[in-house]
Amino acid sequence: MVRIGVVLLSLLTLAGCTVSDHQSAPKSFTNPVFRENFPDPGAVLADGTWYAYGTNNATENVPILTSPDLVTWTPAGDALPEVGKWAERGNTWAPEVIAGDGGYLLYYTARSTAAGRQCIGVAYAKSPAGPFVDDSAEPLICQADDGGSIDASPYRDPEGGLWLYWKNDGNAIGRPTHLYGSRLAADGRSLTGKTVELLTNDAPWENHVIEAPQMVRHDGKLFLFYSANAYDQDVYAMGYAECDGPLGPCRKAAENPILKSSPAAAGPGHSFLVTTPGGETWLLYHAWPPDAIGSVTPGRQLWLDRVDWPDGRPVVHGPTADPQPVPR
Repeated sequence: MVRIGVVLLSLLTLAGCTVSDHQSAPKSFTNPVFRENFPDPGAVLADGTWYAYGTNNATENVPILTSPDLVTWTPAGDALPEVGKWAERGNTWAPEVIAGDGGYLLYYTARSTAAGRQCIGVAYAKSPAGPFVDDSAEPLICQADDGGSIDASPYRDPEGGLWLYWKNDGNAIGRPTHLYGSRLAADGRSLTGKTVELLTNDAPWENHVIEAPQMVRHDGKLFLFYSANAYDQDVYAMGYAECDGPLGPCRKAAENPILKSSPAAAGPGHSFLVTTPGGETWLLYHAWPPDAIGSVTPGRQLWLDRVDWPDGRPVVHGPTADPQPVPR
């Protein structure tokens, strides 16, 4: 038996691979791709590594996961060890990162000590792994009279211009919620030009809240993805709108929502679309185990599903609980 094992290992080595290579390069995967709590994912690809950023946990303001393939994720510390001077620790939500200003910019939500509301800040680091530093005395955006500002999402257009999208936290004070957009300065650290209201919570499936915007360009068209309804219930879901430009106008899709609860995943949402080096579109999002909605443990787990574009419109193949091919 020992001699057979030695021969098998020799053959694998001659073939240019080892047993560990096969273990570290799966050909298929099964959701969830990260089974611990990791809400509100945003992601960026840098030098062949995917970095995912999530809402705070008990010890980290912005927890990071890294992955070579969007499937195998490893915790990698805290991207934002200290929040900005304008903020207090403990409610650091929905971070997203984009390359800019000679490094990387992290847009995040935190509780303003002056306003007592959730507001948006921006931090900078040379590496996508951080540590990011917010040296501003005030938040970037804080619509305190409208409940606050959350869920900032940056977008870079084909000409290199930067734009930012976010939500007023109106549901925190019993008021309507809207998705906004504005152009960013070239360094990504301030807004420039007008702020435009793009969408509001006016569809029955959205109920009292619309949030988590992400602007995506596909085949020359702009799509504004978003989530809606109560995040801690199985009615939470995801939809999209088509937009004529970075500041709209935008029209909601008739087929919304395009991602909703299944027997395997409850309340899927706060999604983030990525395009792989192979040109595929995949969707990272969080979802509750159906038997543990609203739980601290395991909490909202990280899911990954493929997005296709028949007739130029996004179709999410999920939530998928069966094995499926690894992204390429």
